[in-house]
Amino acid sequence: MSELTSQRRLLVLGICCMSLLIVSLDNTILNVALPSIGRELDASVSGLQWTIDAYTLVLASLLMLAGSTADRIGRRKVFMAGLVLFTLGSALCSVAPSLELLVVFRMVQAVGGSMLNPVAMSIITNTFTDPAERARAIGVWGGVVGISMAAGPLIGGLLVDSVGWRSIFWVNLPVGLAALLLTWRYVPESRAPRPRRADPVGQLLVIALLGSLTYAIIEKSPVAAAVAAVALLGVLLYEPRRREPLIDLRFFRSAPFSGATVIAIAAFAALAGFLFMNTLYLQEVRGYSALHAGLYMLPMAGLTFVCAPLSGRLVGSRGPRLPLVVAGATMAASGLLFAIFQAETSNALLFTGYVLFGIGFGLVNAPITNTAVSGMPRAQAGVAAAVASTSRQIGATLGVAVIGTVLASGVATAAGAAARSTAYADSFADASRTAWWIIAGCGFLVLLVGALTTGSWAQGTALSCAHRLEEPELSPEPSRT
Repeated sequence: MSELTSQRRLLVLGICCMSLLIVSLDNTILNVALPSIGRELDASVSGLQWTIDAYTLVLASLLMLAGSTADRIGRRKVFMAGLVLFTLGSALCSVAPSLELLVVFRMVQAVGGSMLNPVAMSIITNTFTDPAERARAIGVWGGVVGISMAAGPLIGGLLVDSVGWRSIFWVNLPVGLAALLLTWRYVPESRAPRPRRADPVGQLLVIALLGSLTYAIIEKSPVAAAVAAVALLGVLLYEPRRREPLIDLRFFRSAPFSGATVIAIAAFAALAGFLFMNTLYLQEVRGYSALHAGLYMLPMAGLTFVCAPLSGRLVGSRGPRLPLVVAGATMAASGLLFAIFQAETSNALLFTGYVLFGIGFGLVNAPITNTAVSGMPRAQAGVAAAVASTSRQIGATLGVAVIGTVLASGVATAAGAAARSTAYADSFADASRTAWWIIAGCGFLVLLVGALTTGSWAQGTALSCAHRLEEPELSPEPSRT
């Protein structure tokens, strides 16, 4: 894509950002609408968990398949198919008559979403070949997440309070259709010079692993936990024997790539748990409307919006270490503020916690993406970007599963015998304490791993890994004629 003009490259970036906007906006708006959905569809906390995790689970399971398929048959083609499915899924969600069908339609959305973000990132990586220019483009990409977080609570609150929760899915329809038309007109087709073969066994193992792990956490099933362990063992034993595996485990010989994977899981687990818990707290405990709750979350969303492009510039000029360390420190500080000082009891402390978390999450996204794809051969851009995106969705899935389960268990136990709202509020605060410690732990993990995997030694492992990927190792899998 080197022949594209500067204006055309910016247009391609804008089109790709549109896909990220509808996916990110959809999740942010949905969090604000959870209490309304729960009341209308008579959903428990675990049911609300599934409205989010059914989406992120399917997304995480299919992202790597979508990335490798796009490298093989064409990135624009897969990207357009994703826009069609995501827009269709959004329309179906808006008319879902029951919680069960809403979960199913969310899965349809996720199939389309799996074809959007990793493929869009692959398009961006192949469009912006200069490292500094790519870092700035990724900073803009991260800024879109901030826009969605800032706009989502407000748009969602307005729609839920004025029209109803079903209208939150209507937002995706015009943006999805516009992105589809612009992609068809302006985005050039691209493929990897050496396409990878499909890996159906690896794909099934990944689905089994993520699905059973999530079910084990939410439903507290030991059988599902055993299935997850067996699936993980299968991945570790089977994938290295494939000549072209779904998950090339050699990627993880790069310390920055492995670090970016761990950081993505920790950061997005913290974000998903943070949004899930605060949405329920503000509306169910404080009794605020959806719009009022969205306004309360605005400091966190606004700081994410401000810090995301700043992080991209920092990565381009000084590398990923500084934004990662600051991100981990501020996210951990936010968790500790709630866990130790009970920040929800004071609006001043509450907003301080929101500001700290917004700064942290705003700074963390760009270095994750840049570190994951830099150093990898351009031919593997789709797969590398998909692994990074998968890590985000795994983190989001685990965040809602773990935080939601901790919260639901504590509130159900304490509030089951409570007849008054004050008792429910007290039980919610007690149950959330453990959840805030988990979020603080995720922040400390971002800080530690970010510091350890961004030095000169780590960069050396990335170069060595890229060399191995450009000259694939022989595999014990027999060739077929």
